[in-house]
Amino acid sequence: MTKSIGIGLVGCGVVGTGLLQVLQENATAIEGRLGVPLEVRRIAVRDPAAVRSPLVPQDKLTADPMELVRDPDIQVIVEVMGGVERAYEVVHAAILAGKHVVTANKALLAERGAEIWNLAEQHGVDVYYEAAVAGGIPVIRVLREALASERVLAIRGIVNGTSNYILSRMSAESMSFADALAEAQAAGYAEADPTLDVGGGDACHKIAILATLAFGQRVPADQIPTEGIDRVATIDIAFAQRLGFVIKPLAVARVVGDSLDLRVHPALVPVEATLATVHGALNAVAIEGALLGPILMSGPGAGAGPTATSVAGDLLDVARNIECCAHARVPSRGFRQVALRDAKLRDIGEHRGRFYLRLTVADRPGVLGAITSALGDNDVSIEQMFQDGGGQRSKRDETGPVSVVLLTHRATERNVRAALASIETHDAVVAPSQLIRIEE
Repeated sequence: MTKSIGIGLVGCGVVGTGLLQVLQENATAIEGRLGVPLEVRRIAVRDPAAVRSPLVPQDKLTADPMELVRDPDIQVIVEVMGGVERAYEVVHAAILAGKHVVTANKALLAERGAEIWNLAEQHGVDVYYEAAVAGGIPVIRVLREALASERVLAIRGIVNGTSNYILSRMSAESMSFADALAEAQAAGYAEADPTLDVGGGDACHKIAILATLAFGQRVPADQIPTEGIDRVATIDIAFAQRLGFVIKPLAVARVVGDSLDLRVHPALVPVEATLATVHGALNAVAIEGALLGPILMSGPGAGAGPTATSVAGDLLDVARNIECCAHARVPSRGFRQVALRDAKLRDIGEHRGRFYLRLTVADRPGVLGAITSALGDNDVSIEQMFQDGGGQRSKRDETGPVSVVLLTHRATERNVRAALASIETHDAVVAPSQLIRIEE
């Protein structure tokens, strides 16, 4: 048995400092569970001279992460620096040096995960990444271990807390997207540049990782249809509530025949659905198994505490493997390389479901007839339809724009979009149409 297990920490921002706190405050419990202490021996940061928390030992800082890779007293590299290319260089070098890796970097795994996992298998080291998806929710461990014998049929989740917070505030306070985003930034839930969150990129990276674990297929994140919440307007929130729905930022991965249906987008969710009750910055992941049926996990998806706790949990797993002289007690991605195949992704046009449509048109005779005709010509039938002036017209302007809102019966997305393209050629349409999928 080793005297201690040496850790090299690459990155010491919010998550890295949180990890140091977890390891210091819970050192006795951790050693009790492992039978050996964990010791952070070196920390790589951009600027070792910067003022930092008292939790950070200044004498262990370096600006060169490769010093940690070369250090023979370090067995595990923890990568929490973020980004892709530089992080990949560090992780790649660590694996070649025979060191195990723990990372919280979802972008790295979504874009370069296949290379990292293959290299780890070849060199007999572990790569663990619980904190990369949904912060403190142990969804990686559940898919990789607890459900290893189950056939997963579908995953639906709210995996970006920033987007969920913004839509929750828009719903609760009738706020505009811009105002809700500003509030999220002031509260620390959104970055100064929120594009990755509100544009859906963050959730796309996460669902790519979850799909690989659940289905044992190589999933290219750049091929997943992705839409952000930045196109959702306050009027859509109000109409959704009127119709018995809540708009949520969803990431979906499900098996459809011999292909995978993968998508990221805002969706109307029935108010009675469990995901509709997940508010604020919380995350939630619903998993449907062939035999198990549905399960739901919910909790904080970001922040120093939840993320650092997940990183520490991975460290304990790696440490147990080291102490047992065992590599890959459970394969890092749930499947051995030989069992993986390239995913066949279903075209988003083949998606079949119900849709919420909002059209902004001039209020004049014949417009509703043109709308219904275009839908009918494309095999899209209407479940509900109503016209609402939305307070936009004055008594003097009786032909001003109105909102025509409708819910469709189940139809293919290709047909619905073809109908909208036809409708938008009408000279009565005064603004781009809105389409939001209904997820049930």
